[in-house]
Amino acid sequence: MDIVGHSYTCTIVFYYIVVIETLNTCFYFKFHRFFLPLMKKSIAVYTKIPNVTDIKIEPFDVNKRYTKPHRHNKYIELVYFRAGSGFHYMDSTAYEIKPPLVFVINNNEVHHWEIDTIPEGFVIIIKEGFLEKIIDKHINQQLYRLKKQQMITLQTDESIDKLFEVLCFEMKQPSIQKEVIEGGLKALFAKIIGYSNRTERFENSDKSIYFEELLKQELRNDVSFYADLLNVTTQQLNVICKKSFSKTASQVIITFIIQEAKRQLVYTDRTISEIAYSLDFKDVSHFVKYFKRHTEITPLVFKQSTSI
Repeated sequence: MDIVGHSYTCTIVFYYIVVIETLNTCFYFKFHRFFLPLMKKSIAVYTKIPNVTDIKIEPFDVNKRYTKPHRHNKYIELVYFRAGSGFHYMDSTAYEIKPPLVFVINNNEVHHWEIDTIPEGFVIIIKEGFLEKIIDKHINQQLYRLKKQQMITLQTDESIDKLFEVLCFEMKQPSIQKEVIEGGLKALFAKIIGYSNRTERFENSDKSIYFEELLKQELRNDVSFYADLLNVTTQQLNVICKKSFSKTASQVIITFIIQEAKRQLVYTDRTISEIAYSLDFKDVSHFVKYFKRHTEITPLVFKQSTSI
């Protein structure tokens, strides 16, 4: 192509980009959401809390309105918005930010923010170490119940704002009183759960909680593997799962494997073979058949058809 033709093409391309950005400012973000996650071999893992700290409570950082897809490093995050608008993407699902509401982000979930106005709210980050050393074990049960939901819509409630403000104040004190923090968390979680759609009585056993934690740490399509770690028989694990999840142990494992497979298909550029082996499948064709049996489409079709 001659110089004139090349310049003309560049002008057209530049003009096209300007028009797109002028007429539709969302174009960049749609492009960003779809292509950026696929450019990495693995999903980014963020650490937003120092190693020496087990819990963090602070106002939402307004500088984090737009973030890249990532996971958390062994901690749970609760984000409360009392003002702001935009979207929160969790495992490819877009949740509109319509305050007041709470998002619960587990450490295995992939998420990112696209907030288009100045947000107001608070963030609680809780590491496993805090839950292991906690005095009031009822908080573990509250948190387990909250972890079952990704978004909880609230009503305007000044007591929730005050509880967050008090907890932030206490966390800034030179000497943090653990009993005060735990008391504040217990009251706050109780208020949030009160707005939850899940009204069933909490009766899950410690074994079912531990089973889920094991699945988040290591995925294997093998019920006996987890039964051995839990020191129960496969039959006993099925009974536990039926009572806690209304599923067999195998069905619970399938849910976790398919969810993780979808994350890797959407957020990484790993090949189908690499994903299969990462999920402990010895044969790629077995993984493809397994995925199709439980989703009705192949991994490749899912990857090609999914946009975030």
